[in-house]
Amino acid sequence: MSHGGLFYSAFIPNCFDEVWRGSTGLKVLRTEITNRHRGLLYFIYFGRMIVMIDINDSEFLSRIEPKELLDKVCDGKTAAAMIQPGDILGISGFTPCGYPKITMHELAERMKQTPFQVDVWTGASTGSQIDTELVAVNGIRNRMPYQTNANLRKAINAGQINYFDLHLSHVAQQIREGFFTNVKGEHVTGPDFAVIEACKIVNRDGEIGIVPTTAIGNSPVFVSQGKKVIIEVNTTQPVALDGMADIYEVANPPHRVPIPIVKAGDRIGKTYIPVDPAKIVAIVPCDLPDVTRALAPLDDDAEKMGNNLVDFLKNEVKHGRLPENLLPLQSGVGNVANAVINGLVHSDFKNLSVYTEVIQDGMFDLIDEGKIDMISGTSLSPSPDGLKRFHANIEKYSKKIILRPQEISNNGEVARRIGVVAMNTALEMDIYGHVNSTHVTGTKLMNGIGGSGDFARNGALSCFFCHSVAKGGAISAVVPMCSHVDH
Repeated sequence: MSHGGLFYSAFIPNCFDEVWRGSTGLKVLRTEITNRHRGLLYFIYFGRMIVMIDINDSEFLSRIEPKELLDKVCDGKTAAAMIQPGDILGISGFTPCGYPKITMHELAERMKQTPFQVDVWTGASTGSQIDTELVAVNGIRNRMPYQTNANLRKAINAGQINYFDLHLSHVAQQIREGFFTNVKGEHVTGPDFAVIEACKIVNRDGEIGIVPTTAIGNSPVFVSQGKKVIIEVNTTQPVALDGMADIYEVANPPHRVPIPIVKAGDRIGKTYIPVDPAKIVAIVPCDLPDVTRALAPLDDDAEKMGNNLVDFLKNEVKHGRLPENLLPLQSGVGNVANAVINGLVHSDFKNLSVYTEVIQDGMFDLIDEGKIDMISGTSLSPSPDGLKRFHANIEKYSKKIILRPQEISNNGEVARRIGVVAMNTALEMDIYGHVNSTHVTGTKLMNGIGGSGDFARNGALSCFFCHSVAKGGAISAVVPMCSHVDH
């Protein structure tokens, strides 16, 4: 969304009768804006200016525990100026959670004045500062491995952006092995810059670490393989997030060993992302919250899908093919996936575990109903109301949730060992059992394959869900032969 040519986000309060003072003292200035003040970052909302956190903010500085790093502190504009045309950016986040905000906004602003392009590697989809603003200024050359943004999708389908649609568990290994090339055509084993959102920066047992926020994604491999690191410390992210992460990187073959996870709640790594302090070139203050997507209200079809799933699982238990508390559950992202979880919330199942990639509102419902032993994922992705609920109950939820790198959360080895029940959504399916998850009419990309292949191909049991018709009944989602086959 824009006003006066500048970007503003939907999280800004609608009522400005009171001064908004977020977690770090944001102030609403009742001033009509005619130009962008280059020395200060602000966002525009109906002609009013919101001044953002500065580099001397006490809350921000307190979250940088290794004081020897304070000389790396700078604003987002300074950090964005370090990025050069053709650079590869490895960006934190997975869905619109845990992604860097101010630095990427400033990069887009710079591209308005001096057009150039970069390659963008992420965990999955991400926030509007990246997938909307950078697209609007034609600032992205290559993008991988997943997206859900309408503007980005349009540019990809028009051939304006090269898009690599990848199984999400494969990305980290392919980066380390040099599958991808830079603008010069040279194979590279990491990004030029890792741009990572942090809750805080710590020194634990002599090792500098980035405590991630609401998503892990590919951040560990971006940091370990990247040439330089920009850390965006976000003071809207609660410090109680510290301890939820379980960071573990695997070695490439032939040096790989088994991943020591045998149940969803196993912890095998560190609570922070190790970082070489010599790589850190900027530490940027930020107090913009995650802007998550609303979930549609449950309709009759969604409730029926959830009920059908529960009936199916009960029958599997009855015939001895599943234990009474089922096997670890995996659920995709979006309205239908969340609705399916809702069916389990109102079921008789208990002592459940979840080994998935994305944690949505329905997972909080399972915790509140006392049905969950542990949830493992790579990202939170709740609705705006769900995010507020998470923050209000973070002490309770954090005891039940582990966030891992997507190389681990989506790993086929682990999914097969623990035997996940994979539950994902489809665009269409055919009478031969094929599933199209990615391309409308077989040619137009929708989002990407994401993690559906990671789980569907390795789980003990795989289910796909979709409405039987689309466009008000004009299009059938059940067809003789899928126009594109993903599964």
